[in-house]
Amino acid sequence: MPLNFEVVIIGAGPAGSTASLFLAKEKIPHLIIEKEKFPRDKICGDALSGKVIPILKKINPELVAELAGSRHALGSHGIIFSAPNGKSIGIPFKTVTSKVDFAPGFISRRIDFDDFLFRKIDRNFAEVSESSVLLDASAEGNEMLLKVQQGDQTISIRTKLVIACDGDRSVIARKFGNKTMEEEHYCGGIRAYYKGVTGMDQNNFIELHFLDELLPGYFWIFPLPGGYANVGAGMLSKSLSSKKVNLRHAMENIITHHPVFKERFKSATPDGKIQGWGLPLGSKRRKLSGNNFLLCGDAASLIDPFTGEGISNAMFSGMTAAMQAAEAVKNKKYDAGFLTAYDEKIYSRLWSELRLSRTLQKLCNYPSLFNFVINKAEKNQTFRETLSCMFDDMNLREKLRKPSFYFNLLFN
Repeated sequence: MPLNFEVVIIGAGPAGSTASLFLAKEKIPHLIIEKEKFPRDKICGDALSGKVIPILKKINPELVAELAGSRHALGSHGIIFSAPNGKSIGIPFKTVTSKVDFAPGFISRRIDFDDFLFRKIDRNFAEVSESSVLLDASAEGNEMLLKVQQGDQTISIRTKLVIACDGDRSVIARKFGNKTMEEEHYCGGIRAYYKGVTGMDQNNFIELHFLDELLPGYFWIFPLPGGYANVGAGMLSKSLSSKKVNLRHAMENIITHHPVFKERFKSATPDGKIQGWGLPLGSKRRKLSGNNFLLCGDAASLIDPFTGEGISNAMFSGMTAAMQAAEAVKNKKYDAGFLTAYDEKIYSRLWSELRLSRTLQKLCNYPSLFNFVINKAEKNQTFRETLSCMFDDMNLREKLRKPSFYFNLLFN
């Protein structure tokens, strides 16, 4: 006979763990199905934007202090942009108007941060099944039947609601959300860890370098605890195909031959191998819910198209899904019509930002414009402060989409 759970979460990464933590706050029993055994690694840039902090505080106000005091996390205070012409500017995350108690952002290896969240799951309400793989799912009446592989046996689980947080290859997203890989809305990425990269910022600014050979994309260097760095490159899949770019070769060439970076990596040593993964971008509105399911994180394709950052949006979607699940459990409604409120909540908060990031991504196709903006910012303190405020103020960021912004920049 199938096991019965009213709510099942697939995947225990940042989206799934966050969903579980908020379900526990609502005292809702649930099952978590996780294919790996924690701690487990995830190929990623490892950067946690400032949007992570308020979510952690809502889970437990003490979590931010715990993360800040951990040897596995490094506080970051800004971002360095460099243009194709080699000019660069540093933009602080923390502005005069910011209301933060700790560093505005963090960098932490996913093997550490994901485990940090996973260990907070409240086992009074969450039953966790690790090393369990979702093989298939089918609709049966007003419920969903899940087929799960646990070791050498296959079990069936019947549920009213699935919160799918199982990444880009989500069974639920592909079968019920009609998710497909679209090169226009997908990015290829690679990353490696290095020890001893020189020239790092003293305030742990993360670095995004928009080099000609990677546009529309970038080469990044993110500092990590212990003198390590997360080093990688990402590029829109459509451009990877049309330009026939081999990301691994491009990154190795930058590290070995670029006049600036070959010096910074001269004494650096790799820690492990270069690994690649795909990033489903949030540059297109998609169906995020349906009868008996909600999609979160990479399963919902919510990665920022410009920065490639996805952890904060994954956690936000996990929190929002838990709140929607609580309403569903309360009202005993799990149909598509009731759950579509989840889509509305996600996109009312994220869509303007994702749309803007899509526009900025497209601007990377015009290196001369990118060079112009960085040149202006380098010489104009007021403009640099404006860019800094744009990390906090979406109304200011929206100006980047308007031609008048560049006209005023040119003549003032």
